[in-house]
Amino acid sequence: MNSYSLTLPSFAKVNWSVRLLGRRPDGYHEVRTILQTISIQDDLEFEVTRDGSIDLTCEQPDIPTDNRNLIVRAANALKQRYHVAEGARIRLVKRIPAQAGLGGGSSNAAVSLLTLAHLWKTSATGAELLDIAARLGADVPFFLLGGVALGTGTGATVSALADDDERRIPHLIVIKPNATVSTAAAYAAMNLPALTTKKQDPILSNSQTSANSEDSQPWPLSDLFLSESQNDFEAVIFDIEPEIRRARDTLLQAGALGALLAGSGSSVFGIFADAEAQQRGIKEIQAEAGWRIFPCVTLSRDEYRRQIGLELFHFFEKGQ
Repeated sequence: MNSYSLTLPSFAKVNWSVRLLGRRPDGYHEVRTILQTISIQDDLEFEVTRDGSIDLTCEQPDIPTDNRNLIVRAANALKQRYHVAEGARIRLVKRIPAQAGLGGGSSNAAVSLLTLAHLWKTSATGAELLDIAARLGADVPFFLLGGVALGTGTGATVSALADDDERRIPHLIVIKPNATVSTAAAYAAMNLPALTTKKQDPILSNSQTSANSEDSQPWPLSDLFLSESQNDFEAVIFDIEPEIRRARDTLLQAGALGALLAGSGSSVFGIFADAEAQQRGIKEIQAEAGWRIFPCVTLSRDEYRRQIGLELFHFFEKGQ
């Protein structure tokens, strides 16, 4: 492999919690979320070209390969900001389900930013890449960090949280049911008055100040999932698509210690005590026709960076 081509993994994520804290003046929701990288992955192959064009290919026909794809938009954003004359040929091998709340498109964009900034020998800093990432999408900056992180604002302001082995929940099973719910539809549903209360208490009730004040200490993830995790989208998504609720319940019946909607859906994930419990869970899941089952593990920040390639994260050594 020469210095002008690279093949890299692009990992998915789940959210240990998603809290929607209210509407902002700009019309977006104020979000507080805890994100976690997991081992479900796409693969991206990059090759530098001299003609200046961005050529994306993917064998999956429902994946756009033009400017609708975040990979193309990320590459063009880099080219524009750093006046890059070179182009790139990119091949996407897609495994992370789309419209599943697993962040596949955002992960692809982040890996593309890291890789092309490196291959094109740009002068980018970590802070600059985070700025570009935030303009591409709320989840993209998280994938420049990996591991466990707090997302605030629209979700695009990310801060690394401790994710050492003592706090780690390694073994998960993700189910992608047939139902899909777009992120836009999920947020629109949260705005309906009849769907934004739960037991007379508004879901969108906490202030940003109180949310941020809780995060000065590391998160003990095993305790967090079982006692503190909450996804506010569940209050509406499970009613919109009962199949997604059934998938969550299926994980609990298969022995999951807890189960939660992934992002705004439509995937759900369950945590299992150990590898043996995970294997038993896979055997016991009564999947409906068309469901996709993904046993996986969580990835710490160190593991995430090692698997992608530590040299690609040198931008964050230049200062923030």
